[in-house]
Amino acid sequence: MQPFTVEHLGYTFTSDKALIPVEAVHAWLSKESYWVQDIPLDVVKKSFENSFTVGILRGDELAGYARLATDYATLAILADVFVTEPHRGQGLSKKMIELIMDLDWVKKLRSITLGTRDAQGLYARFGFVNPENPERVMMLRRPDIYTNAVNATR
Repeated sequence: MQPFTVEHLGYTFTSDKALIPVEAVHAWLSKESYWVQDIPLDVVKKSFENSFTVGILRGDELAGYARLATDYATLAILADVFVTEPHRGQGLSKKMIELIMDLDWVKKLRSITLGTRDAQGLYARFGFVNPENPERVMMLRRPDIYTNAVNATR
């Protein structure tokens, strides 16, 4: 699969992993996110390598990120979507999700799931809805797995 690079409003949107600074992704996720505080760098690197990733860059600075954990054929989980504070309010997350959803192989996926605390409006623009039968949806959650691991080593 060929990576893409698109220029928009002075930002570079790219799926080229060689251009996305994974250490900056880790720094934001481990310190700023509400969903994976204290996630170890090796875990971020492994998820980065095993997912389809998109980064938003302003020069060498990471301005945003998203990844699809996917089999590239039937399903995906959209995860770790963020735009850093100084770059918010410019429609960058909308553009990033638009670029992802417009990929031919993404259009052929049967199912894309995600979890969000506060961005339902963004995702609804792209056709995401709440599960039709939430009583059929199950998940195993370990929300403190990284925090507890950090505390256990202190």
